[in-house]
Parts: sequence; C-alpha cells; structure tokens
Amino acid sequence: MLSVTLLKKLQKFSIDVSFDIKKEIVILFGPSGSGKTSILNNVAGITSPDKGSIRLNNRMLFHEKEKPVPIQKRNIGYLFQNYALFPHMTVGKNITYAMKDEALVNQLVSTVGLEHLLTSYPHQISGGEKQRVALVRALATKPEALLLDEPFSSLDDKTRIQCQNELLRLHELWKIPVIMVTHDYEEAEKLGDRIVKLENGKIV
Repeated sequence: MLSVTLLKKLQKFSIDVSFDIKKEIVILFGPSGSGKTSILNNVAGITSPDKGSIRLNNRMLFHEKEKPVPIQKRNIGYLFQNYALFPHMTVGKNITYAMKDEALVNQLVSTVGLEHLLTSYPHQISGGEKQRVALVRALATKPEALLLDEPFSSLDDKTRIQCQNELLRLHELWKIPVIMVTHDYEEAEKLGDRIVKLENGKIV
C-alpha cells in the first residue's frame, strides 16, 4: 500500500492531493503542467512536499515533522520519460547496476526478450528496446512501488502496444503499487485500474 498526502507550492499553483494505492496501476492523467511529474518526484524523494506524508507499506518515507527517507533508501523504481540509461554501460551492465536478485533479472530479461541485446550499448538499440531495458532496470532493484513518467510517449504505435502489454504482464507477476503518468486517454483506460484526473495540482 502506498499512501500519499502532499501539499507542494509550485510557481503557478500548489499541488494538493491525497490518495492510496494498493497492488494496482493508478494513472495520473491531465494536461501538461498539471503537476503529474511533480507528484512522482515527491513520492520518489527527488523533491519533498511542504506538508503531508508519504507511506509505503509500513515505512514512513516522508512526514513534515521528520527527516525524509533519502531517495536511494525508498525502494521505489522510477522509469523516467527519457529512460536515463547509462550511455557508457552495456544493456547488461545497465540492468544489473543495482540488481538484488540475479534469478529475477534473468526472468525479467527473458519475459521482455532482451537476451540478444545484453552486450549492446544504448546508442545501438531502438527506442522500444531502451524502454524495455529501463523497465527491467527499474524492476531489478525489487522495488516495493513503481513510478512511470510517460514511458511509452516516444514509441511508434506497434512498439507502444507491445510495451503496454509487457507492463500489464509484469504487473500481474509483480503485484506492486504503480503510478503512471500519461497524456493518452486510450492508454490510461487500457492500463489503469484507476484514473486520477489532475488540473492545476488538484484531483478533479
């Protein structure tokens, strides 16, 4: 269970949201600049709320009266929009960089079909392949929750559908809270157990 209550003042408005996520995929949906990525960054620990609390399972990650848990100790996987792969590392090294369980990684690599790319470098593979590598790398840390920031927005239609299906398959296997940001309502309906609509930092 991921419980989020946060108030964060931004330049043009304040984010003021509260929601709980069980073992499901929750979509943050809304126009650009509505606070979706800012919410992910607060949950991940990249930034901190001004007020509120963030709890993951039995651990308090943030409370306004306590020192926040640092990003590397939150055990949350984060898939950035640009994938943020290490360019100087092979696909295999990218995936195993923060690996906790080799058997799990081998299973994930097999599930998304990356075996033939493990010795390639990021500049040698396609956008869809980078997306798969980034997703496996995020899951290789055995996270208790997963954050996805428009992970499929730059992919062509065929690759996007394949990656959406892989996410659903991995979530069925994994069963952890997932928060995903998307602008695509069709994608939101396909992937989300729930859709949370945001406008100017508030749930509508």
